[in-house]
Amino acid sequence: MESRLRVQGHPIQPMLVTFPFGLFVSAAVFDLADVAGGPAFLGEVGYWTAVAALVAAGLATVAGLVDLWDVRIGRANRTAITFNLVNAVMAAMFLLTCLIRAHAPQRGATGGQLATELVALAVGAVGVGLGARLMQQSDRGGAAEPTGLETIPGATVEIIRPRPF
Repeated sequence: MESRLRVQGHPIQPMLVTFPFGLFVSAAVFDLADVAGGPAFLGEVGYWTAVAALVAAGLATVAGLVDLWDVRIGRANRTAITFNLVNAVMAAMFLLTCLIRAHAPQRGATGGQLATELVALAVGAVGVGLGARLMQQSDRGGAAEPTGLETIPGATVEIIRPRPF
């Protein structure tokens, strides 16, 4: 998958995706501390961190849709679409908790909202794996970059594939 949006030859979307995921993790940590009995302001910080993550997720989604425009039909296309859908589900789950918390006086998280955020992070972890697979597929025109023993000079790697039935 060749990215249209690039900065000095590097695709923008993989860089942008790290911001919302990191901010969502931070928001969940603040909310965990709030639910565990920490100071009340931690819930407020968690809420605003999640809002910042949603803004960053919106920017990453736009970049992802621009990149998706040029993906050829096939394995990379399916992976890219799944990657974007998984990230959208994670963001939607955090959006739901933010909308519920927006009307609360101190915007602190409840145990149920924290559980929703943790499930959203698990969904996001799947997205991280899909993003790594996309990057491997995009390196050198679809050939995965060597990352294991084949990177050692002189090492030989034999791949044994099972025979079809």
